[in-house]
Amino acid sequence: MLEVMGYLHNFTGKASMEIDYYISLSSPYTHMGHARFEEMAKAHALTVNYRLLSTPEVLAAAGTLPVAKRPPSRLAYRMMELKRWRRHLGLTYNLEPKFFPVPDIAAARMVVGAIQAGAHPGALIGAFLGAVWEQERDITDVATLKAIVAETGLDAENIAQRAEGSEVAARIEKNTQDAIASQVFGYPTWKLDGELFWGQDRLDFLEQALERA
Repeated sequence: MLEVMGYLHNFTGKASMEIDYYISLSSPYTHMGHARFEEMAKAHALTVNYRLLSTPEVLAAAGTLPVAKRPPSRLAYRMMELKRWRRHLGLTYNLEPKFFPVPDIAAARMVVGAIQAGAHPGALIGAFLGAVWEQERDITDVATLKAIVAETGLDAENIAQRAEGSEVAARIEKNTQDAIASQVFGYPTWKLDGELFWGQDRLDFLEQALERA
């Protein structure tokens, strides 16, 4: 069955709001905001549609340059921002990790495989982000991916097998086309009632929108 996107953070019995969460597993800003969003999702009993997708395809459709192709002025400012946010949030991530830029499609397939297996994907998403930005691990390496899945307490072999299936490929393609149609151009992005919130620094605005809903 293809429709395996949503995961309920609803422990209250009240009606749940639905939100789309567009994710790049190699994005430093997704890494900064992921844990805070997960707490927000629990607090507001959200149904989260975890949209794992083809990062390069979405960026290309939006005309957004990948990091490696940005001009020196933008790269210099990006580094200043990473330092500012690291200090502001009290995090310890690497500014220039060993495996970055890194394709995240293999890890994305693992997450969708985990969702298909009935697992909450939040911890696994966080683990893959931490692998890139804190642990100097290569998320293109199959053995590394399986190890990370196992470290989160999931069945690595089952999920790896699912990750290679046609349903996972179809889900990622659907998520990719949905992101393009929704005019997503960067990560992380959340969509609530048709309104986009781009970047971990927009979480306060998302919180306000949830409180008004």
